[in-house]
Amino acid sequence: MEPPSYAAQPDGGGWPDRPGLDTKPRESGAPGRVKKFGPPIIQLGLTVVVTWFIFDRVGVDLALLRTLDPGEWRPRPVLFVSSCALLVLGYLWSATLWGRLVRDLGGPRLPVWTTVRVFMVANLGRYVPGKIWQIAGLAYLAKREGVQASVATGAAILGQGIALLAAVLVGIGALFGANELWRQIGWGGLVASIGAALTIITLVVVPRFFRRVVAFWFRLTRTDPPVDGLGSGNAGLRWLVLYVLNWGIYATAFWLLYLSFGEWQTFLQVGPAFAAAYVVGYVAIFAPAGAGIREGVLVVLLQPIMAGEDATVLAVIARLWTTAIELIPAALLAAGWLGSEGTSEGTGETTS
Repeated sequence: MEPPSYAAQPDGGGWPDRPGLDTKPRESGAPGRVKKFGPPIIQLGLTVVVTWFIFDRVGVDLALLRTLDPGEWRPRPVLFVSSCALLVLGYLWSATLWGRLVRDLGGPRLPVWTTVRVFMVANLGRYVPGKIWQIAGLAYLAKREGVQASVATGAAILGQGIALLAAVLVGIGALFGANELWRQIGWGGLVASIGAALTIITLVVVPRFFRRVVAFWFRLTRTDPPVDGLGSGNAGLRWLVLYVLNWGIYATAFWLLYLSFGEWQTFLQVGPAFAAAYVVGYVAIFAPAGAGIREGVLVVLLQPIMAGEDATVLAVIARLWTTAIELIPAALLAAGWLGSEGTSEGTGETTS
C-alpha cells in the first residue's frame, strides 16, 4: 500500500531545460531504491536470516502457528470492507499528490482521473520482474499525457522521499500505544524518538534545509535533483503535512483491518505500527519490497496486544490485503484504458 519505490530515471536523462533546473545528465545506473545491495542470492540470504532472527526473538512458535484454525480468521464484513475502501482512498490520495508535485516541478495540470490512471497503472510495473518497468511505465504513460518523463519520475521520487519522512512521524505514534513498548524503550528511547520527529520537521520546514535534503535524496536515488520549482512558499511543510495525512489514511485502514479480525484496541496501539514496519522494511535495502522484514517488525509491534502467532497471521493477511487492493483497481484501469484505445483506433480506421 505504500507509495511506490521509484528508482533512477531509466535513461539517466536530465531535468527539463528551463530556468532553475539542473539539465546536466547523470550516468545511468541500475534502478533501485538506492545502490544495489549485492547479488540477488546475497539479498535473499540476508532477508531470510534477518527475518528468522526477528521471529525467533519475539518467540513465534511455528508448530503452534500450523495449528491455528483458519475458520477463526473470518473478518467482520463491515469493518473489513471499510478498511478496503479506506486503503483505496489512500492510494487515490497518493496519486493525487503525485499530480500536484508534477505541477510544482513545472509540469502541466492533469485532470484528477488522468492522474490516478497514470499513477496506478504504472504501479503494475512493480509486479513485473525487473526494477525498470515501474519507472519506465510511469515515464511512458505520463509522456502520453503531455508530462515530460523527467518531471513525472522526479515528482514520484521526491514524493517517495517526503512520504518516507511522513511515515516515520506516523510510526513514532506506536511508542505511545502499548504500555509494554513504553517500558521497553524507556525515557532514552522516548527522547530519541521525539528528537527524530523534531529533526524531520525542522529539515522539512526550513526551506534552506529542505532543499539540501531534497538534493541528498536525489543523489541517493541517483537522479538529477530539482534546483528550483518545488512550489512557492514553504513547500516542504505543505508536502509533509499532505503526506502525513496520506499515511494517516493508511494507518487507519490497517487499524480497521485489525478490528475486523481482533478485539477492540485503540488506534495508537495498532495503526502507527503499520507505518513503522513500512519504514524499517524500506530501509532494509536487501529485502525486495521489505518482504519478511516488514512483517517481522509488525509482529514485534503488535505482540503487546496479541499473541505472536496471531500477529504473524495478521501480518501475512496485511501483505495480501495491500497487494490485492492495489492490483485489482490498477488492473481494471489498465484494461479500461486499453479497451478505450482499441475502440478509438477501430473508429479511426472505419472513418478513414
